[in-house]
Amino acid sequence: MPGATRGLAVALLVAQGTGCREEKQAEPLKSLRPAPLPSLSAPGDAGAERHVPSSAEVEVAGPAYGEPPPAGALRLALAGERVRVGEEPFTPARPDDAARLARRVKGHTVLVVPDADTFLVQTSELFTVLRDAAESVWLAHPDGPVAYPVVLRDEADFRAWLEEVAPGKLRIIMRADGFELTTSVGKLPGPDANGPSVPVRAGRQDIVTLRRGLGLLKGRFKTSEDLCLVPSFGMEVAQAARALGGTFTAPGEPLFDTLCFVFPTPHRAPEGG
Repeated sequence: MPGATRGLAVALLVAQGTGCREEKQAEPLKSLRPAPLPSLSAPGDAGAERHVPSSAEVEVAGPAYGEPPPAGALRLALAGERVRVGEEPFTPARPDDAARLARRVKGHTVLVVPDADTFLVQTSELFTVLRDAAESVWLAHPDGPVAYPVVLRDEADFRAWLEEVAPGKLRIIMRADGFELTTSVGKLPGPDANGPSVPVRAGRQDIVTLRRGLGLLKGRFKTSEDLCLVPSFGMEVAQAARALGGTFTAPGEPLFDTLCFVFPTPHRAPEGG
């Protein structure tokens, strides 16, 4: 019996020792955090003695990259709350005109040509019709012979897109003070941590730096195939079209397979009782 007791004690000690050796320390929680996004600060942004270029020295527009406009597309010209397809005028805010326009564009590829003075807030009914009736929609660049195929999303559609489980969810928030490049893990930092990722330069939107910032995000989120542009609804459509040029690195070479364009949801009059 004493020998059996000693054997049992040894077995227990061996088992305890084995259990201690197999126990692994849990990884610290901070190791689970995603790696920080790269910085978009341009060389020379930091430092008190950096050269401040004059307006004449600043090149912010860059070349107007994009795709050739689609052959045979219906050309839809913007003019405030009115639009024109060929010689036929429409006011999409009027239900009868919206229905007539839907019949006109149904099943067609439409090329939207912005003027200088039409604002996003004036286009909600138009883009709703195009989203629901057109075969595809392209937005023309106001300064060059290129255009961009876009997936139109109103505010509700955009929120649904954000809720999809997918990496990246890259979007450009376009404001008067510049571009905010936002992802599922935060915004791309620029020269000012409290400001936009790509601030305006010389009073103009900086498309050159926007293109560089989107290239950094594409390098981080290699499997992200779509990007949403979310312009301020008080901004001109032409300005938003210029921003889409930043999503191309060369003619016909987009960074993303799909470009989403967010437009304001049309105002719905309350139903009367």
